[in-house]
Amino acid sequence: MSGTLPSDSACYVYGIVPADAPAPEEVTGVGDPPAPVVPVRHGEVAALVSEIDPRRPLGTPQDLIGHARVLDAVAAGRTPVLPFRFGAVVRDEAAVTDELLAPQQERFLAALEGLEGLAQFTVRGTYRQDEVLREILAQRPDVARLREEVAALSEDASRYQRIRLGELVAEELTARARADADELVARLGPLAAATARADSSADQPVNASFLVAEDSREEFERAADGLAATWEGRIDLRLLGPLAPYDFASQLVDARGRGSWD
Repeated sequence: MSGTLPSDSACYVYGIVPADAPAPEEVTGVGDPPAPVVPVRHGEVAALVSEIDPRRPLGTPQDLIGHARVLDAVAAGRTPVLPFRFGAVVRDEAAVTDELLAPQQERFLAALEGLEGLAQFTVRGTYRQDEVLREILAQRPDVARLREEVAALSEDASRYQRIRLGELVAEELTARARADADELVARLGPLAAATARADSSADQPVNASFLVAEDSREEFERAADGLAATWEGRIDLRLLGPLAPYDFASQLVDARGRGSWD
């Protein structure tokens, strides 16, 4: 970004990269229409920014996708990047330099060095509900009996049993999600520099992120494929990456003191 922004413009900040990193090409960020993403450099670091209209509220699905698209494009190009949370807006280019980069340069630089040669891969698994329910019924005779009782009674007469059956199945699903997440981390964690587990949910019972070195990437992907084959028909596993290190960058910065940008 060169020159002075118009008075009705502001800088949207995607993240921090080394000063010599190229701007991502042919990728659009936030805004309607999105402006080009360019680096604002200071010393050995740079902020990736684009011009936005501060009067336009942020938060549309297109904005969220654009934010991630820019950061993931940088990560895919093997450039270390410290991603900012969605919605980081700075007044102008001078404020990016004076209030963001200059005070935090050493912290940002140390964190970027910690991310050199690393990228995030996220693994998410969803259950095949029918198959997992069959597992529960086969391994929990008490649940199977209760299910048979419910089937033999009217809806009014089986109200208590239905509630209890739902509780038991939910407890089993929670326990299985915890065990499967443990197995995921046990299988893939040794191939990563760091691991971050996400809370289980009904949509994503198995969900963890891994910070993977470039020279371990092929082995990591093979291990993820092997686990997907092991779980085939029971859990649908998705491998996402390389991504910007969303689940790890803030830890690297926080280890050296929390920055005012976070």
